[in-house]
Amino acid sequence: MKTIYYLFPVLLIFLISSCSDDNSPGEDLDKEVEDLIRIKTISNDTHSIEIFSAKANFFQGYNNLTLRITDKATDAYVTNASISWMPVMNMTDKTHSCPKSEVSKVFGKKTLYSGYVVFQMPGNPNEGWDLTLNYTIDGTSYTAKDGIQVLMSDKRVVSVFTGTDEVRYILALMEPSIPEVKVNDITAGLFKMQDMMNFPVVENFKIGLDPRMPSMGNHSSPANEDLSYNSVDKIYEGKLSLTMTGYWMLNLQLINEAGEVLKGEEVTEENESSSLYFEIEF
Repeated sequence: MKTIYYLFPVLLIFLISSCSDDNSPGEDLDKEVEDLIRIKTISNDTHSIEIFSAKANFFQGYNNLTLRITDKATDAYVTNASISWMPVMNMTDKTHSCPKSEVSKVFGKKTLYSGYVVFQMPGNPNEGWDLTLNYTIDGTSYTAKDGIQVLMSDKRVVSVFTGTDEVRYILALMEPSIPEVKVNDITAGLFKMQDMMNFPVVENFKIGLDPRMPSMGNHSSPANEDLSYNSVDKIYEGKLSLTMTGYWMLNLQLINEAGEVLKGEEVTEENESSSLYFEIEF
């Protein structure tokens, strides 16, 4: 009896500790999204899927999105889902999708999943986007779908164009989301239109970069680096030097593996800007 009496409180502590690790809504789990803004909740009969972003809405261009699933019956967050998504633009005469990543579990987080979507156009009163979420939990498949409002970006952060190779491309600025007066890391996504619903990543191209300030004599800046392909993250990375605040035009050239310019022009005294560009103002 003495031994049993001694072990009882130890067993009780173990059970309490185990219960404290249950996946239920609470202050600690809610901290996982404390720096994000909930912009949409999509529901079905079984689950609610919250969508979070650093911005207050879905916007034309690159959207880094975070998802969290709640089981309606238990009010607990789902930690073991496999998720895919399909954004679709419903136009008056056709439908199409857009570039998107896979949805993955966020490293170090219990309840969060993340990925990105590049909306190449905003919605309007007569045409809009739907987002379908397909997911599996413990071998059971579910679907949730709803309309989403995609707003127009106030600067050019995505470009849709046909290259000299007759391929339709989508080029989207990813970072910097908060530019600073310094040499910034710049990243972009490059995709091609395979068909109306599929936009695979374009690999091993180069994106020439020449930032200019049109209101300041169209001056450039030192220490810029063209964007090259990162095969691990499947994005293009470079260096963007911003020497002062204000409006910058990031003149671009899309260059294929053979060194051929598929879109965009070099900035010269006679040619002040490229037809392919992003805009930044801060």
